[in-house]
Amino acid sequence: MTDSWAAFGADLHIEPVGAGLRSGLINALREAVRTGRLAPGTRLPSSRTLAVDLGIARNTVADAYAELVAEGWLTAQQGSGTRVAQRAAPRRPATRTARSRQVRRRPAHNLMPGSPDLSAFPRAEWLKASRRALTAAPNEAFGYADAQGRVELRTVLADYLARVRGVDADPDRIVICSGFVHGLMLMGKVLRKRRVKEVAVESYGLDIHWNLLSEAGLRTPCLPVDELGARTGELGGMRGVGAVLMTPAHQFPTGTPLHPDRRAAAVDWARSASGLLLEDDYDGEFRYDRQPVGALQGLDPERVVYMGTSSKSLAPGLRLAWMVLPERLVGEVCEAKGGFDWMSGTLDQLTLAQFMDSGAYDRHVRAMRLRYRRRRDQLVEALAERAPDIRVSGIAAGLHAVLELPEGTERSVVQAAAWQGLAIEGLSRFRHRDAVAGRDGLVIGYGSPTESAWAGSLDALCRVLP
Repeated sequence: MTDSWAAFGADLHIEPVGAGLRSGLINALREAVRTGRLAPGTRLPSSRTLAVDLGIARNTVADAYAELVAEGWLTAQQGSGTRVAQRAAPRRPATRTARSRQVRRRPAHNLMPGSPDLSAFPRAEWLKASRRALTAAPNEAFGYADAQGRVELRTVLADYLARVRGVDADPDRIVICSGFVHGLMLMGKVLRKRRVKEVAVESYGLDIHWNLLSEAGLRTPCLPVDELGARTGELGGMRGVGAVLMTPAHQFPTGTPLHPDRRAAAVDWARSASGLLLEDDYDGEFRYDRQPVGALQGLDPERVVYMGTSSKSLAPGLRLAWMVLPERLVGEVCEAKGGFDWMSGTLDQLTLAQFMDSGAYDRHVRAMRLRYRRRRDQLVEALAERAPDIRVSGIAAGLHAVLELPEGTERSVVQAAAWQGLAIEGLSRFRHRDAVAGRDGLVIGYGSPTESAWAGSLDALCRVLP
């Protein structure tokens, strides 16, 4: 509560001259209270003091006070003086942002694909790694960073990717980037500069990736996908294509691994056409019912750009990803990135290097693999019991499954889920605009819910299925 009147006089700029002094004073005080310039509980000067300050009659001020007391703007008590009434905070006009937030309410249950369980982020181990990284960091690490990324992280990544994903990696051929999208933007620039006109994409995928390539001036014809993965044998007939964006280990979103014959066909095409394969290994660590499928990059490191990320294994908020590049492309990608690394924080890179080098990353991935496998099994069991006619596919790996729906029901199921506060995505959402219409289905992300929310989300899903 303030008792100072000096600020009040300066804020209101009252100049009561001529006729209508009483009305002018009432309006000025009312507006000051309405907009919050006079806070609730603020003590006003006595009618005598204000009259002297403004050079007007005391009765004019007294009448103005009495009017505002009657309206509820002010209160007057014997011995307490006149104060601004304790009113609710002034209601300000809703902005467009506020209205948008009201429309986009957070759903009660979230089964959207593309995100891990963020509540499982290994905070304690990450903090330990961060402290070690900060203690060991050389002074130059706090300066402008090399566009290629910290050598400490690139060295650890080279060992890890060779051991876990079969990648032929060398620290000098790794470039750190701020997420997969950032890496794809860089590759779009490089390909365009190399006069590539078209990058083939799988007929099911993410439109944000296709749009990024289009914004780089590249056309994105689609390569059909079936139960054996992308039909890479058709690349030879796609004249003008200079590169292919693929998810060979676990096609997104259908969940199909690329058949060995088609892996070989993709590499043969890249060699014969002097093309590039952009390998998106977005969830390569999560395999459940079979041995992990090694990265495509191992078949021909000079024809494959391997792109990995910590977004699924740890958290997308870290904004850390990596590219293992053919030797001839390293300089071109760094040039596209700029002379310095403006995107990936040095300390975050050093922390991830410490986290991986200590074995904490392997332990975390193993723990999350068990958690996600348990959820996948519970999903399959619940569907078998409550929706036995629903076929589930793409469940040997990753953080999502595809549920096949009766023809013509996808849209109604997605709408019914939204009405019940369940966020899910239909399979058609991921179909390329030039692809032939396919089956109805849902892409269910079982990685997103927290442990406590998983059972409720699974129950909500079963309720909306036909």
